[in-house]
Amino acid sequence: RLEEFSIRPGSGGAGQWRGGHGVTRLLRFLEPVTVTTLSNHRIIPPFGVDGGKPGKVGRNWAILPGGEQRELAGNDEIDLPAGSVFGMETPGGGGWGAP
Repeated sequence: RLEEFSIRPGSGGAGQWRGGHGVTRLLRFLEPVTVTTLSNHRIIPPFGVDGGKPGKVGRNWAILPGGEQRELAGNDEIDLPAGSVFGMETPGGGGWGAP
């Protein structure tokens, strides 16, 4: 079940033209599932161009039914029981031009 799909404000890098915003997604699974992620820019931020600043890195995590939160790598896999939430913040784009 999609619980949130929203713009991630402030995730784009500063610049004469600011980088684009990433998004936040929260998915709640009603049955047990294996989640596999293949995502980039979780450690190295998206670069800016011509003096623009980098965007923010992305992030993946899971929240288990008891409330325990586990951070996930960009390329990862996790078995989740029913009722778990998977969250993803996509990276923001790098800015263009000096701010």
